[in-house]
Amino acid sequence: MVKVSLKDGKIIEVEKGTKISELAMKISPALYKKALGARIDGNKAELMSTINEDCSVEILTFEDDGGRKTLRHTASHILAQAVKRLYPEIKLAIGPSIDNGYYYDFDADFTFTPDMLEKVEKEMEKIIKENLEIERFELPREEAIKFMQEKGESYKVELIEDLPEDAVISFYKQGEFTDLCAGPHVPSTGKVKAVKLLSLAGAYWRGSEKNKMLQRIYGTAFTKKSELDQYLNMLEEAKKRDHRKLGKELELFTINEEGPGFPFFLPKGMVIRNTLENYWREMHEKAGYDEIKTPIILSEALWHQSGHWDHYKENMYFTKIDEGDYAIKPMNCPGSILAYRNSMHSYRELPLRLAELGLVHRHELSGALHGLMRVRCFTQDDAHIFMTKDMIKDEILGVIKLIDSFYKVFGFEYFVELSTRPENSMGSDEDWEHATNALIDALNAAGLEYKINEGDGAFYGPKIDFHLKDCLGRTWQCGTIQLDFQMPERFDLNYIGPDGEKHRPVMVHRVVFGSVERFIGILIEHYAGAFPTWLAPVQVKIMNITDNQNEYVKDIYEKLKKAGIRAEIDLRNEKIGYKIREAQLQKVPYMLVIGDKEMNDNKIAVRNRKSGDMGSMELDEFISKVKEEIDKKIIG
Repeated sequence: MVKVSLKDGKIIEVEKGTKISELAMKISPALYKKALGARIDGNKAELMSTINEDCSVEILTFEDDGGRKTLRHTASHILAQAVKRLYPEIKLAIGPSIDNGYYYDFDADFTFTPDMLEKVEKEMEKIIKENLEIERFELPREEAIKFMQEKGESYKVELIEDLPEDAVISFYKQGEFTDLCAGPHVPSTGKVKAVKLLSLAGAYWRGSEKNKMLQRIYGTAFTKKSELDQYLNMLEEAKKRDHRKLGKELELFTINEEGPGFPFFLPKGMVIRNTLENYWREMHEKAGYDEIKTPIILSEALWHQSGHWDHYKENMYFTKIDEGDYAIKPMNCPGSILAYRNSMHSYRELPLRLAELGLVHRHELSGALHGLMRVRCFTQDDAHIFMTKDMIKDEILGVIKLIDSFYKVFGFEYFVELSTRPENSMGSDEDWEHATNALIDALNAAGLEYKINEGDGAFYGPKIDFHLKDCLGRTWQCGTIQLDFQMPERFDLNYIGPDGEKHRPVMVHRVVFGSVERFIGILIEHYAGAFPTWLAPVQVKIMNITDNQNEYVKDIYEKLKKAGIRAEIDLRNEKIGYKIREAQLQKVPYMLVIGDKEMNDNKIAVRNRKSGDMGSMELDEFISKVKEEIDKKIIG
């Protein structure tokens, strides 16, 4: 018998060789029915996996990220099997699970059409009904290569050839279909209850423009049709909220063919941007930050010294100046380091918090560009904090508090991930352990629940990521806190300690918005373009019924403007109903309708974007109400 520790702390005994699925049944028949995968001692496992020694086991369901990924990974294999049944000549590339679904890349001599995708989806449903058992088997590298060559799967052969010679290669078989895969998977295709193919896109093999363009089919999968229907409804709502569509309709920004990936902000978009940046400056000044500005072009040698050259050069733009090699910055940190190094600092000056709204440029493939969400130039609301080692916990707590206060203003819920050391990292094991433990201590002290994201840290240190949840339940990674022992070492940064000697500071990289442009895109979709009054480009629209009220309307406008309220006048010779509808479409929070009665009574008729007619009131009363809404940054 072996002992198994469960997630709730219970320990149960099972026979050696017991399958995870059998363990799930032993715990609860209801759990067995919902189970999709598992973790054994924290490592990925399948329901088909066996327990052979004392261990901890966590059973995963669709409510768990790991369970969803296991189900959707299997759905990607069902997609590939369906495509091969219908179009045997197609070559397979890769098919992983992703957030909210999965995809598979195919090399075909024809272009998939919507009608073809519909046929593929029906074949997938057929495979699900067949409830094919999914079996794992392994082959030595050379046998695996021969196996895939016989099937004519050249992309799979290339993947295997890149693996070490002593590697044991795993495959998964379901019915007549076999695919190269590390797993994990659910026990049978019947576990995947509901599937939907969503879109088609182009994707370069292995993400390189030098390779062939493949066709990528995106889909999603759920354990219940009702959950799939709910998700599809959310996607329909998301289409209505698409920031690219609303950005054009509301005249906020544009992206022109003369600059793909380089957004132009229009006057109304600049109002939102400036309001956000002004709020950012106000909050950072209160939190003890000093603002700096660093150049966007710096010598190539600097990026070698920082380590970005080795880890990021494929995403950078370069230029020559006076025969010297220069780079357009993809990140702000080296510039901030040079600002710190401008003078010698005493321990009495620390922590030194340097904040910057820094414009950065990163090369993105044209197929990856997406409105404001994925661009080639954007403004990071960066800050770099230089401190002593004993200040780490307090400084991280201060950043967490600042980020929390920002997100609450916009009505965002969020969750937190701790990302640990990646494979291609810099620095010693000791530094990484110290840095990771410092972040864990701060998270625990802040009382925040968090998920470990193994191996996804920055190349110079571990990080805390903040994922916002919008009104549709979608998540967006925005804020981050990265603890860095490496850059101060590489740039020989120092401070003078109490002993009069030089000491090495610790550095924290952090952002709140992440990218100002992307954050605006998220806000557009979160609010469906109907910004809260404090953010709205036009807060009040004043409209006349006839020309008799023109002078009174202009007088109201001047008083609103003097009070710091953003207003516009609509004196067009149009029916008042048309003007109101147009203001509604422009998502203006308040509309003031002025007729002879309002003018004669020296009052205003107020309409609210959400609640409609608010009746007649004094202008001063209205100004007071709106200013309170703006000052308190009220969302509703």
